[in-house]
Amino acid sequence: MMKRIGMGASSLLALGLTFMLSGAALADTQVAQVAPAAAKAGKPPAPGLPVLDDTVSPCDNFFLHACGVWKRENPIPDDQARWGNFNVLADKNLTLLRQILDQAAANPTPKTARIADFYAACMDEAAVDAKGLAPLAPMLDRINGLTDKKDLGAVIGFLHDQGVNALFGFGRMQKFSDAVQTIATVGQGGLGLPDRDFYFKDDPKSAEQRAAYVAHVAKMFELAGTPADAAKAKADTVMAFETALAEASMTRLERRDPQKQNNPTVLADFAKSVSAIDWAAYLAAIGAPAFSEMNVGQPKFFEAVNTKLTQASVEDIKTYLTWHTLRSNAQWLPTAFSEEAFNFYGRTLNGTKEQRPRWKRCVAATDNALGEDLGQYFVEKAFGPEHKKRMLTMVGDVQAALKDRISGLEWMSPETKTKAHEKLANMPNKIGYPDNWRDYSALTIVKGDLLGNVTRAESFEQRRRLARIGLPRDSSEWGMTPPTVNAYYSPQQNNINFPAGILQPPFFDFTADDAYNYGAIGGVIGHEIIHGFDDQGRKFAGDGNLKDWWTEDDAKRFTERAQCLVDQYSGFQAVEGVNLNGKQTLGENTADNGGLAVALDALKRRLGEAGMRKKIGGLTAEQRFFYGWANVWCAQERPEFRRLQAQTGVHSLPEYRVNGTLSNMPEFAKAFNCQPTDKMVRGDKACKVW
Repeated sequence: MMKRIGMGASSLLALGLTFMLSGAALADTQVAQVAPAAAKAGKPPAPGLPVLDDTVSPCDNFFLHACGVWKRENPIPDDQARWGNFNVLADKNLTLLRQILDQAAANPTPKTARIADFYAACMDEAAVDAKGLAPLAPMLDRINGLTDKKDLGAVIGFLHDQGVNALFGFGRMQKFSDAVQTIATVGQGGLGLPDRDFYFKDDPKSAEQRAAYVAHVAKMFELAGTPADAAKAKADTVMAFETALAEASMTRLERRDPQKQNNPTVLADFAKSVSAIDWAAYLAAIGAPAFSEMNVGQPKFFEAVNTKLTQASVEDIKTYLTWHTLRSNAQWLPTAFSEEAFNFYGRTLNGTKEQRPRWKRCVAATDNALGEDLGQYFVEKAFGPEHKKRMLTMVGDVQAALKDRISGLEWMSPETKTKAHEKLANMPNKIGYPDNWRDYSALTIVKGDLLGNVTRAESFEQRRRLARIGLPRDSSEWGMTPPTVNAYYSPQQNNINFPAGILQPPFFDFTADDAYNYGAIGGVIGHEIIHGFDDQGRKFAGDGNLKDWWTEDDAKRFTERAQCLVDQYSGFQAVEGVNLNGKQTLGENTADNGGLAVALDALKRRLGEAGMRKKIGGLTAEQRFFYGWANVWCAQERPEFRRLQAQTGVHSLPEYRVNGTLSNMPEFAKAFNCQPTDKMVRGDKACKVW
């Protein structure tokens, strides 16, 4: 995958199952249920607000009160595993991008030729089917030609350069001890299941998924021409190979801790410790510049890689590499391959009933390959200077509110407060789009060559990123494309980033009042800022260096307060038998709770007492603020997706991002006149870190 937001970067919403070198009813074990009586859909009480479900009390279940009508009127489409306002906006952005691409294809110019030709090649499904596996031959031939393990480095490097995610990941990162410097890094990878724990869980559902995975691998080999019995044997080989890698992999929870991934070394020493790979040949094949300094994210994993490659036969290694070549490229191959890949990853793991229409997949692929080439046309149509000006005002208000909140913290010492203020003051922002658009002139896009275009784009992006190894960081670089419906905080750059894609209704509604927007996009702004002070972000100083700037007592008090959130969210159920992981989601829950509280402070600063008392649609400013937060999280999910999100995700499910957060806020209880015995009031059990 080419969309990378950097080491440890925290995003607002899960980015999917990508490899990164680095983001209710309050009864503890009950899943939020749809209100027993259907509310008649009416009109929103004020611009931007959702249609409210008056059959559900806001003090009983605010998520259903604010989103119950939305859920009934917005069933999950067959091509989605989750459907919420995030997805609605993403679909709207895709539609706009499609219009841009269709126009570029109909009226090509030298400037739009790349995006038009890439999209057209992707849309020509008949041509893709007619070519069969021929476009994949260069990769398969390199694998099949492997006869001696001494050539592994060159082969793996070639595959990585083509976008095949096998064995491990290699890239760049900012040095932990000096974040201005860019160094090389290697990290664990090479698994076909979503997480290392999927290989070892012994519950019936996990066993069923493993069996389905092996059957899927076998089917893919069959589609590639391997007889059924041999395909089954190859699938078993792949499963055994990956299980060995998974056993040595860090857990998702361990990888959240940057200190566990801080393992600096030099290339010469690393190459000696993983001698099964010719690293000089690997680095030449992937196009890396000369370097010495590097970081090894998971040393034990690479010990296991060395052992596995030393002990495995050449044929087993070739089988494993062939599988990941098929897997990484399935969506660009004939229909039978893409359908089989969807059958497992979409239908079995996520519960999705059918693939997205090809045009949506091709628009997304063009955005992924040529994000800033396509993105500039999106920005022209969807994001004006007046939007950026209002966003800058909100960002400034939220940062000022956090400054005051830090000053008023009773549990933090003056010494740590000074460091916190320094970090906040040194937190720049990027809003909308890059100041300078990326130059794609060196990337060759060929009409009718879908897989070739994809692999050349992968190589282009990979080599562009690797070229900065040994150079100072480029803080102007974006880790998301302009149309992306998401946002992120980068701990090693200490900056917050908001693509134009999310700065649209319902997140940022230019027709709505400040109360709504401060609850919606203001909560998002607060969320990203607080990531700099969550359980992992707080380990980085204002200059991006991994450095402990807390007194021992303050760190202890922070941990005690954070444990409250761990316990609270661990009590929320995703599906029967599977709860959220409060430790795994701690960073995001801290950001939700702290970010929304700070956004409310910012609104009060902006409107003043008189403005806060003013009602619109019969609602106070505080009420409109809380409806704004709930509205962006209106969503529903298939059971399979809920299970997968709870097991692998760092974000809580939407109803808990609403109810879990608001039940900790006395301002919410006061705004809706909730009583101490109401479900949305945690009272003396309320959690508060920031």
